[in-house]
Amino acid sequence: MRDIRKPVERRPVRLEPLSVLPVFCTLEGKPVLVAGGTEAAAWKAELLAASGAMVSVFAEDVSEEMQDLLRDGAASGEIMRIGRDWSAADLDGMAFAICDAGSDEEAARFHAAARAAGVIVNVIDKPDYCQVQFGSIVNRSPVVVGISTSGAAPILGQAVRRRIETVLPRALTAWAALAERVRDEVMARCTPGAGRRAFWERFVDFAFTGAEPDRMSGNASGFISRLIGADKEARQGKVTLVGAGPGAADLMTVKAVRVLQSADVILFDDLVSDEVLELARREAKRMLVGKRGGRDSCRQEDINALMVKLAGQGKHVVRLKSGDPMVFGRAGEEIAELEDAGIPVTVVPGVTAGVAMASAFATSLTHRDRAQSVRFVTGHSRDGGLPETLDWKGLADPATTTLFYMGGRMGGRISSRLLDAGLPGETPVAVARDISRSGERFWFGTLSALGDGIDEIGFDRPVLIGVGAVFADAAARAAVVRESGGERGPVRISA
Repeated sequence: MRDIRKPVERRPVRLEPLSVLPVFCTLEGKPVLVAGGTEAAAWKAELLAASGAMVSVFAEDVSEEMQDLLRDGAASGEIMRIGRDWSAADLDGMAFAICDAGSDEEAARFHAAARAAGVIVNVIDKPDYCQVQFGSIVNRSPVVVGISTSGAAPILGQAVRRRIETVLPRALTAWAALAERVRDEVMARCTPGAGRRAFWERFVDFAFTGAEPDRMSGNASGFISRLIGADKEARQGKVTLVGAGPGAADLMTVKAVRVLQSADVILFDDLVSDEVLELARREAKRMLVGKRGGRDSCRQEDINALMVKLAGQGKHVVRLKSGDPMVFGRAGEEIAELEDAGIPVTVVPGVTAGVAMASAFATSLTHRDRAQSVRFVTGHSRDGGLPETLDWKGLADPATTTLFYMGGRMGGRISSRLLDAGLPGETPVAVARDISRSGERFWFGTLSALGDGIDEIGFDRPVLIGVGAVFADAAARAAVVRESGGERGPVRISA
């Protein structure tokens, strides 16, 4: 008999070490000096002017890019040229100073003069002479995202910027401006704490639809009234069942991440990875309510009662489950308990482990020439053995792909029952352990050798067993992926 585990709160690390401190500088109407007329200096001058600065460019000669900028002007601020080199006196009263120095000697001289004048200084591409550094920027003003690699890998910073650009809609600029306009009215009309946060969470949901606010909000006061019902909803509390996917954080849905960012309490399973939890709202309480076969586990009844209790206190409770909540996740019992208690409950799907395994092998589970159906089957019963109610004759259908979840300990018995039901011993089999995680391992072989394969790959971690003709080419594909550098864990192919 296993011991019963009690829910355990896990406190997140609030802040990891920072290589640099990200700050944002207001330059509206302030004087800024740029020394140099190069292409690089032109880009920095345009960036500063876009922030509203009054930019003075000191240069005897200017590049074509600088000439174009001086002729056309910037999106904001002003840019003017002074046709000579800079002097120390020119730095007096400046808020910011940038130089594209031709030598280390000039860089050192400019840096010393700026520091003496009390001016923030940056020398382009010479970090030893910089108080501040420029990173990549995602501009959705008034939302501005700055990205720094501390000078170590600018190209990496640009790649990060491109990825952020894809998830931040252009309309975010208009929504942020609307938020600024309605902020005072929201503060006056919504109750402090949960009520206000619920309003802004709904507001953000609208902002990320990609639609312009003037098409949805209309009159600002009317828009606030439409969302004010979030106050009542916040007091009532709710539960969201969220699929965390098989392990890798980048396999979560965007909606799942947004829900994690709005949670008050997160009840998570043993198999939820730390990198997934890192995506959650920092202030959210995290409670481990792990359930693992053959190990100390929290009772399902205790988990159900805890969800009802926390939601009854007006909290947004996220029940975070590995894979998909609706696939061997006990979601049906939890939903029934919450509905009986009158607690609103919604579900956010996740990538289930079987689909993640198929993707890792580049294998279609329903390949038209090899399988006409796919089955997800539990590999153990409530008492920890092999379920006796399974239709083994049906599972032995050669035109079916079968995925056994949580079946590592039962691998040998699964093989025996399928063989007894008539499935040929040479039927291809694939086994994955810790799919999508850093310890990911694969084994490929035949049904008759499945027991030996499980012994080799181990079952101390989550194991998924795939049986069917579709896995005939999986070993070869996995080897190709490994040779291309994309495979994370060792692949073992049975002789």
